[in-house]
Amino acid sequence: MFSLTAASCAGSGDGGAASAGAPTPAATSPSPSSPTSPSPTRTYPLSTEPRTIPAVREHQAARGPGWKPGGGSAVVLAEGSGALADEGRLLAGELGTGYRGEAAARPGDVELVLDPKQGGGAESYTVTTRGNRVRIAGPAEAGVFYGTRTVKQALRSGGTVPEGTVTDAPAKPQRGLHLDIARKFFDAGWIEARLREMADLKLNQLALHFSDDQAFRIESSSHPEIVSDPHLSKAEVRRIIALANSLHITVIPEIDSPGHLGAVLRAYPDLQLRNAQGNARQGAIDISKPASARLIDELLREYAALFPGGYFHVGADEYQALTVSDPATSFPQLAAAARQRYGPDGTVQDLAEGWLNDRAATVRSTRKKAKAWNDGFFADSAVTPDKTIEVEYWTGKEIGARPPTAYLAEGRPVVNLNDEYLYYVLGEPNDFTYPTGERIYEQWTPRVLRGTTPVAARYDRQILGGRFAVWCDLANAQTTAQVAEGIRMPLKATSQKLWDAGDPPLSWPQFQSLARQLD
Repeated sequence: MFSLTAASCAGSGDGGAASAGAPTPAATSPSPSSPTSPSPTRTYPLSTEPRTIPAVREHQAARGPGWKPGGGSAVVLAEGSGALADEGRLLAGELGTGYRGEAAARPGDVELVLDPKQGGGAESYTVTTRGNRVRIAGPAEAGVFYGTRTVKQALRSGGTVPEGTVTDAPAKPQRGLHLDIARKFFDAGWIEARLREMADLKLNQLALHFSDDQAFRIESSSHPEIVSDPHLSKAEVRRIIALANSLHITVIPEIDSPGHLGAVLRAYPDLQLRNAQGNARQGAIDISKPASARLIDELLREYAALFPGGYFHVGADEYQALTVSDPATSFPQLAAAARQRYGPDGTVQDLAEGWLNDRAATVRSTRKKAKAWNDGFFADSAVTPDKTIEVEYWTGKEIGARPPTAYLAEGRPVVNLNDEYLYYVLGEPNDFTYPTGERIYEQWTPRVLRGTTPVAARYDRQILGGRFAVWCDLANAQTTAQVAEGIRMPLKATSQKLWDAGDPPLSWPQFQSLARQLD
């Protein structure tokens, strides 16, 4: 439960004499020898914006004491805003106030208002503080929820919600965390703790990579033989999703194929890709076999039903058949299948691109949009990847990877997971180093898709956002507690730059100090 200390109640903004919560006497005061003179009026300096992560994008200052919870304070819902009951109860619990549901606001109250006519997009909101009341309004539930996060953080960092009006909205619609639970198991409680942290940072996506060579980590009813221990039960996944939904976070499942399928293939060795000499390729499924597509599509449909969000990540990266100099000679069965499907000039790359399109079509049949890693989109394939698949750009180092502009110039939507800044790889293999919040905060923006150089500003609208990614290549290099601490500041920095890609209002040391206050 949120609580205010005596020190934190001193005022808003940066505190001190300029604080909105610290009234000062009028410039002129009556003489002590004039008992009949009127009492001095109390005046206030202009308020300063609330101190939050991410920072609010606009604050209209005003003179006044601001707002903080009092003995009779409550969270109320405006008439017709009953859909905000969950947001209202959560905020009341955090602030230690009452909750009165749909009721007229009184002095000392926080009022939540759902106003579909308010412009700015579903995640936008306003917070208006005047007359010892706070009004949080937005056109949709998500925006009002983010307004409650601003109020919560303003109280924690400054003791009051400053007088005036906050007008706020994110720069990017997709903002989140990508978590590899296949190579290292993270239990439901750990994941739920991250969801709560993400919500306060106004992040809205959690991607779960739960299938890889090492393990398959979610219970399966269609293929229980592929599931590893430990794993999440479907009941636990539903609990995670329910919490995420209440915090306006979409959970995105990922089943990577046609590579990274080692755990699945241990139960289906006859589907493992083998070269001309009969040697198996790690994690790769033989896409020339119809049974391979049937198996993966059965899994995609099963988990599409479990995860209600609008996305499914289908992987498509690092297929081992395409890491050799002559795929057709090394894997003649793939070359034959490509010619059968695409004619005499069909290639193994064409077959792999067709696999991606087919899996995306399976996902679309469940009313979800497909995401795929950028190195699954090939420049020299005669098969064009479906334009509705979102490109998740992570690297330019892999075979088949192209510069970001190649995807953007084709008009493709792109999400930023730049491995130079946003990849937290356990054990730091292959020249990876643990990313720092400072470097993200000071150097990265959503337009920095590859390396350290941003793409042209004209592509900004095609870049839908980004996610900070945790990969567990050397799973025992850190405990789950160490991972939580290690990603704490990088995730905060990422949230700031996805909410507003401009120069942050605070220096890095100031940002660190604010983060400590908010934690």
